[in-house]
Amino acid sequence: MPRIYDHPRPAIAVDIVVLTIRHERLQVLLIERALEPFAGQWALPGGFVKVEGGRGGRGESLDAAARRELREETGLDVDEVWLEQLHAFGAPSRDPRGRVVSIAYLAVVSPDLFSRVQAATDAAAARWFTVDELPRLAFDHAEILGFALDHLRARLSQDPRVAFHLVPRELTIGDLRRVYEIIEGTTYDKANFRRRFLRLVDEGKIEPIDGQQSTGGRPAAVYRLVERAD
Repeated sequence: MPRIYDHPRPAIAVDIVVLTIRHERLQVLLIERALEPFAGQWALPGGFVKVEGGRGGRGESLDAAARRELREETGLDVDEVWLEQLHAFGAPSRDPRGRVVSIAYLAVVSPDLFSRVQAATDAAAARWFTVDELPRLAFDHAEILGFALDHLRARLSQDPRVAFHLVPRELTIGDLRRVYEIIEGTTYDKANFRRRFLRLVDEGKIEPIDGQQSTGGRPAAVYRLVERAD
């Protein structure tokens, strides 16, 4: 017989920060809670990790729970987004229902997909909010969102692949520059960013294609993303 431990067991949840760029603003997807606690308030998509059933009868992994909650609460599939685990949040009083530890995830979504988002059956609504114009959030979700934004800005400086989910597959140098500027809240020198962009071409991440795109001034060269992050 397997050993049964007497130690109290906290519940484990996953919360997902879903971000996109829409109308040149960084936006986050929030769910209006239909159930208590915090019914009627806005929160990040998420839910409890299943600890029973599945292979071996021990439930699901954290990543599997994040993929399931993303699909159930937004209608999006993990293959369509950049999804990565961020951090654990476990303040004893973070959930009035009891001791709940949440594992936060970041999902970066193409603007082309925002119209497909739909609320889950246990949510009253799903809506995109600009990150600097937010309602009051349930639980400690404001803290989780702040952590995710800091992480995204740091990640962008180290790995440009995350930005590929926020631009069209066929893009100009200006398209990618605007993603950086919107996320980081700064303005880049066009010549310096062009050199940075062309390094991505040299690395085989972006390739030039035939054609030009009108930008209101001189027509811009068009490039295609060779690879996206898994």
